[in-house]
Amino acid sequence: MNSKNGLSRRSFLKTAAVATAAVAAGPFSTLRSFAASREDELNILCWEGYNTENVLGPFRKAFKGVTVKAESGTDDPSMINKLRAGETKIWDLINVNQCWARDMLWPEKLIKPLNRARFEPYIEKMMKWFYSPETGINPFALSPDGKELLGMMQRFGPFSFVINTNKISATTAEDQGFPMFLDPALKGRYGILAYDNWNVMHLCITAGLNPFTQLNADQLAKFEETAEKVFEGAKMISSDLVQLNQALINGEIDLYFTGGTYTSSPARHEGRLEVLGISPKSGPIDGKGALQWFEITSLVNNPNLSPRAEDFLEFVQRPEICKAVAFAEGTYNPVSQMSNPEVFKLFSKEDLVAIQWDTLEEEMARSADYQICPNNDELTDIYNKVKRKRV
Repeated sequence: MNSKNGLSRRSFLKTAAVATAAVAAGPFSTLRSFAASREDELNILCWEGYNTENVLGPFRKAFKGVTVKAESGTDDPSMINKLRAGETKIWDLINVNQCWARDMLWPEKLIKPLNRARFEPYIEKMMKWFYSPETGINPFALSPDGKELLGMMQRFGPFSFVINTNKISATTAEDQGFPMFLDPALKGRYGILAYDNWNVMHLCITAGLNPFTQLNADQLAKFEETAEKVFEGAKMISSDLVQLNQALINGEIDLYFTGGTYTSSPARHEGRLEVLGISPKSGPIDGKGALQWFEITSLVNNPNLSPRAEDFLEFVQRPEICKAVAFAEGTYNPVSQMSNPEVFKLFSKEDLVAIQWDTLEEEMARSADYQICPNNDELTDIYNKVKRKRV
């Protein structure tokens, strides 16, 4: 859709036509025409799931004549860099993990606040991790001063590592946590899922470090030493969660480093319940050794924002669309709206088993929020240096 100027040919022709009409009709007509020019289009930058036909198809039927385009990213920083590079003129919505909206997109004025009166009634029906009468809205969805609503929360889940319970008991994995990847007895028996940003955080935990605090030189050295050991002991490294699940099921490996409901759920939904996401019971993040994520979808600070952007955010609150988002192609996850009985009843018993619903509350209690690491650049450089020795 993009030319080198970031505008499609179709958009260019529409803009030119609007400009011609505006000259003839005067300044007030200019504003009206310009604002109306994008009522029939919507562009979404997101993690996979929102870009599936199960979500976009019903939206197109509900809003006839609207052209919806969605592009999925591979990591949050890359998506944010698109906006920094000037693509705020292209996108209307951006869907990222929780920490990036409040701590980066908002301070850099890359997103706009939502209409609180329109969206808070939906948030007040969400699960307790996203809204409670006592503590209000999850602070990651609010501006630092608490005044502005930065986005709508939907998919979430624990994310630490995955085991084959036929080889390692869940109790052992939960008790030992990430340091078990340093056990010489497991050398050559595990894989690494190359989700680099997650691996940086999880390697910190493996080293006994809190990734969300400023690390000193000795701690960075400890991180590098740990990364070397974990990569040296890995039997396989892949960015394909299906390949790692298959290796787990075939007995090639007994566990893999970085994973959770998001990665284990496809195998579990096919009946391979020995594939299990693990949330360790303890660790260096204020006593927690597990992490969890949730996604926030925000309005891009597009100078000509499509009015369909907020319509889409409201549309995905519909029960059947909540289920479609939760069970998008490839991976399955809980959604914040599952506290609504109309949403929950759409999940079958098999669906709930796939997303480890029976242990979700316990695992969330063990998990710290995914945040931006203060030493992220240094840790990532070390991580990539170590990783290049293997791939």
